[in-house]
Amino acid sequence: MNNAYIETLRQQAKACTYCHAVLPHAPKPIFIWPDSPKIILISQAPGRLAHESDIAWNDASGERLREWLGVDRNIFYQSGSFAVLPMSFCFPGYKNGADAPPIKACAPMWHHAFLSKAKPALKVYIGRYAQQAYLNKYKRLTDAVEDFELLLPEAIVLPHPSGRNNRWLSKHNWFERALLPCLQNRIKEIV
Repeated sequence: MNNAYIETLRQQAKACTYCHAVLPHAPKPIFIWPDSPKIILISQAPGRLAHESDIAWNDASGERLREWLGVDRNIFYQSGSFAVLPMSFCFPGYKNGADAPPIKACAPMWHHAFLSKAKPALKVYIGRYAQQAYLNKYKRLTDAVEDFELLLPEAIVLPHPSGRNNRWLSKHNWFERALLPCLQNRIKEIV
C-alpha cells in the first residue's frame, strides 16, 4: 500500500468535521488504520469511552472483542495487523438510553478510500450495521454469524460484543463453542 497515500488519508479522516451538525459534541473521528492491515474490523461506531480516550474499542466491549479474537491489547493496538474502520468514525451520542446508530454519511464518505487500497487476509464485520452494509444478502445478523464456515477464511460476522448482547450469546451457545475457535485459529494463522 502506498504509505504517502495512506498517511494523507488518515490525516484527512482524522480532521473530518462533515457530520458536525448532527453530533451532540465536537467531531472526533476514531479509527485505526496501519499501513498494511492484515485484519480489518468493520464495526458500528466508537462509544463514549472510546470518544473520551481517543482509542477505538477502549471499553468492556473491546475487552470482550479481544477475547473473541484471542489477542491481547498489545497485539491488537501495536502489531500493525488490525485496522478498525467504524461505520461512523465519531461517537454518535445516545438515543433511548443506548448508543445512537452510526451516522449514515460517514461510511460512504471514507470506507471506499481506505478499503480500495487494502489487501487484508480477513474482514471481520461486527454488528448489524456493518453486516447490513457489506453482507446484506443475509436478512438477519444471526444468519450471517451462523454462516461463518462458508465466509471463512476471508470474512466473518460477529454480533456486537456489548453486554447488551448477553441474551443473544446465551441463546446461541454454538457461537463460543464452534465459531470462536475457528476465528481464533484464523487470527493465529494471520498474525
